[in-house]
Amino acid sequence: MRDWQDDLRVAVGLLTRIPMAHPDGPAPSYLARAMRVFPLVGAGIGAAVGVAYLGLLLVGVPTLPAAALALGVSALLTGALHEDGLADTGDGFGGGRDKARKLEIMRDSRIGTYGAVVLMVSFAAKLFALAALPRVAVLPVLVAAHALGRAAIPALSFKLPAARTDGLGAKAGTPAQPIVVTAAIIAAVLVLIMLPLREALLAVAVAVVAAAAVGALAMRQIGGQTGDVLGAAEQAVEVAVLVACAARFG
Repeated sequence: MRDWQDDLRVAVGLLTRIPMAHPDGPAPSYLARAMRVFPLVGAGIGAAVGVAYLGLLLVGVPTLPAAALALGVSALLTGALHEDGLADTGDGFGGGRDKARKLEIMRDSRIGTYGAVVLMVSFAAKLFALAALPRVAVLPVLVAAHALGRAAIPALSFKLPAARTDGLGAKAGTPAQPIVVTAAIIAAVLVLIMLPLREALLAVAVAVVAAAAVGALAMRQIGGQTGDVLGAAEQAVEVAVLVACAARFG
């Protein structure tokens, strides 16, 4: 039980702005094992975004502004961690001619044209998908989308080699297969609890496709994964699930 509590502390400290740290040392040394609880932290983030959105609607804020502000809550809560990874991945994959240059661009803190475009498309897709959801579906869909998005991180960490030797992904190490399976089971259970069976299966299916697509692209572009790629995968899954559920429920 203590291990699970420690893992949750590490995961919360990494995936959110909430100040948490492992009592015995820095997060990277425990990160591979802590990945099993990433979907739980994602579910909590999704719930917070949903509560913010529904609360804004309740006090009379129009749908689109409420959705935009709720997405802002998500960025504040997470420090826009995965959005930053998405932008860096867009810049690197779009602007670099070879692996070394792509990785160099991905380390640049400045956002270029490709990164800005990818961020805008991602934000717009989430904004309109969230606004299209009926109120009764908002919390279940957001919890499912964020849980599945975080489950993609251990999955790709396990499947893909580290593209560089000095990044966070390399320092954390490859999660063991039982860790990946546990994360997948937790995410699947959360989705099945939150959504009707057909919608749950749809959410899982599009999540798998989105994560696999990002993984395949990363292998082609840089020969593996980095922290930025994992963030991009999380965002891709989140967008895919939100859009698919908006189409289904809407």
